[in-house]
Amino acid sequence: MKTYNTRMIGMISLLVLLSTAPLAAQITAVQVMENVYSRPNGDSMAANLHMTITNARGATRERSIAQFRQDDGTTEKKIMFFTAPADVRNTSFLSYSYSDGRKDDQWIYLPALGRVKRIASDKTNDSFMGSDFTYDDMGVRHPAADTHTILREETIDGWQCYVVQSIPIDPNSNFSKTISWIIKDEWIGLKKEYYSAKGNVEKQLAIQAYEKIDTIWVITDMTMSNLAKSTSTRITMDEVSFQSNLKENFFTERQMTIGPRS
Repeated sequence: MKTYNTRMIGMISLLVLLSTAPLAAQITAVQVMENVYSRPNGDSMAANLHMTITNARGATRERSIAQFRQDDGTTEKKIMFFTAPADVRNTSFLSYSYSDGRKDDQWIYLPALGRVKRIASDKTNDSFMGSDFTYDDMGVRHPAADTHTILREETIDGWQCYVVQSIPIDPNSNFSKTISWIIKDEWIGLKKEYYSAKGNVEKQLAIQAYEKIDTIWVITDMTMSNLAKSTSTRITMDEVSFQSNLKENFFTERQMTIGPRS
């Protein structure tokens, strides 16, 4: 009888361990968003962007942009030069995003003013160059800026995704929460919804295309839709290179006034 009881206890203990093992190994929402944040994106990158802004009547405006990025593991620096059309040509934007969670530093150069203007912290939710993207969208949001919860798992276009709710820690945030669909193990966001204080979806980011370039996942086609205003902005990317090898002084206010030539 003692042997039988010992075996039963052993079997029960094993079953308990097996039943709880998946729970112990289950990924957390914070880990999901940290994986998205730290997904390899290359030490440097250069690309051409095409922006199409569509208003509520269906009329469109086009923008051509040369973008350059450099990441030393501590600070990601990004500079964008508008090359067309004529009314925005030579406008430039510079952004520093920090791995320690500090808020981004951002600047914009408007040729008509002839000077570089720093984007104030209370203006980061303003429209970026008349588009449906904000200045905040053009930076890199740190996972520590929100509290995260995995709501469920879903399949989109054959990809298994974590559905993660993120609530801003900053009470002055433009949105009460966002919900993101993140591809498991690839850590690419396929969709993101932005909610108002009333709980309505006001904006939606949809990723239409992404591809591996030099072993690095690159989002090459995305659209931000403002559901409240019935407007949208699409950004496509091509001529991507991870061999830009730009000098540190390329990502400066002085360079913003010079243009994309190095």
